[in-house]
Amino acid sequence: MHNIKTILFKELKSYFNSAIAYIVIIVFLIIAGILFSISFFPNNIASLRDFFGNFFIQLILFVVFIPAITMRSFSEEKKQGTLELLLTKPVQDYELILGKYFAAFLLVCITLIPTLLYFLAVLYLGPLAFYEVVAGYIGLLLMAAMYIGIGIFVSSLTENQIVAFIVSVLIALFFFLVGKFLIILPLPLISFFEFFTTDYHFNNIMRGVIDSRDIIYYLSMTFFTVFLTKVSIESRKW
Repeated sequence: MHNIKTILFKELKSYFNSAIAYIVIIVFLIIAGILFSISFFPNNIASLRDFFGNFFIQLILFVVFIPAITMRSFSEEKKQGTLELLLTKPVQDYELILGKYFAAFLLVCITLIPTLLYFLAVLYLGPLAFYEVVAGYIGLLLMAAMYIGIGIFVSSLTENQIVAFIVSVLIALFFFLVGKFLIILPLPLISFFEFFTTDYHFNNIMRGVIDSRDIIYYLSMTFFTVFLTKVSIESRKW
């Protein structure tokens, strides 16, 4: 546990020692603020559902922001030749992976904290279904957990950060957009592919319905991608 905490804070510090964390956080908050204003004020309804379900906010956060912060997780270590050196120390593979994973997850949490101002603004203007807000943030964090898993797995496969970013974006786009094309699939295949779409599970949660099947989906996908990352890191021994 000590090693995980050490790696977590080291990674988090490295994010803020470079410009990438500040750029992605500021850009996301500016765009999210504009989209929130556009969707909220014309409707004149005290609800954050349009914010949580906004296609472009989700696109920026999950398909651009997360690949941008995870692309360097292992790619940079491989390129600089420090991965082997790091793993010769008394650090288990899983400790290294979890330390980097939780650092990226914490950065996403830090990014989302200022959006609580939207909650306060809406609460000031009218009655608000508190459970929908809690469910919305739970849904965003569960989706973030899954996409971070994808990002660090792809980063473990290459020493090129740009390649890691592009591949992560493409995989994230698949999960993000496949639900938009279900209508063109044969009826027997719709239910199968629907289960693998992040939209389907997130929309259930966003309505305030915390179903164990949706939680299990996100947690199992997260566990699977982290497991694949461990396999990828261990492949150096083969």
